[in-house]
Amino acid sequence: MLARIQQALTLSLLAVALAWLAHFWSDSPAMALGGFALIVLGYSAFLAVEFVALKRVNRHQAGGAASWGELARAWVGETLTAPRVFCWRQPFRSNVVPDNLTGARLHGRRGVVLVHGFVCNRGLWTPWLRRLRQQDHAFVAVNLEPVFGSIDDYVPIIEQAVRQVTLATGLPPLLVCHSMGGLAARAWLAAAQNDDRICHVVTIGTPHSGTWLGQFSAVTNGMQMRLNSAWLQRLQSQEPAERYRRFTCWYSNCDNIVFPSATATLSGASNQRVAGAAHMMLATRSPVQQSVLAALAADRW
Repeated sequence: MLARIQQALTLSLLAVALAWLAHFWSDSPAMALGGFALIVLGYSAFLAVEFVALKRVNRHQAGGAASWGELARAWVGETLTAPRVFCWRQPFRSNVVPDNLTGARLHGRRGVVLVHGFVCNRGLWTPWLRRLRQQDHAFVAVNLEPVFGSIDDYVPIIEQAVRQVTLATGLPPLLVCHSMGGLAARAWLAAAQNDDRICHVVTIGTPHSGTWLGQFSAVTNGMQMRLNSAWLQRLQSQEPAERYRRFTCWYSNCDNIVFPSATATLSGASNQRVAGAAHMMLATRSPVQQSVLAALAADRW
């Protein structure tokens, strides 16, 4: 469903931009090119607003807020990363690397369940999936639907993926989760009540305590990610404190979606800070992938 929505948005935006370019080119090439750039790159202005809000909200965070220079570099990086994810991988290439569940070499090697975040699909993980296939690891990358439903609705999807990877390998899998996907994994663990069914959980930019931006959402899962929402408080009340020792939480001082920065950490978890990485960059263009895959290869959890 999300792929179809993003296909329609991407193609519509491109059609409008090209129509503007063609209409004004003969009269004013400058206006034609300026309007084309504004239509195609207008999203970057919204990103800039997020970074300004991040700077203000993070000003009292332990370790200090990111500098304007760091934020500017992260803004440029996110401006380049976002269209690759939202206008190419997710709408048009989400199934280019299928799940890997068959093959004699998979048994006895740790497998992975990958769980994307809000307004994303399995296409987010394409670079990860290629590496996992090259290294002969079983994996399932889920699609969380309904797109704007309750995070609790995603529990059966993760349950099925965990079962599939466990059956293929004979081992409890690693869960790798971006953004809201980490909350979906926590909701699944709360329902499963058997932490031994997984070996570890890696969260990347997950709003474990919510995010300041959540106050502007009007959809169910977005409202659940408001700072200290009733849903988050209920989830935490269902979790034993020792569970968080099974988590590694990657977070950034330049995350333009999940802030204050400390909301992406858990008490008792291994909290790993990545300086200068924006929200989508954390999952696609940071040292996180290299570190996680190296630990997976060594089965070091």
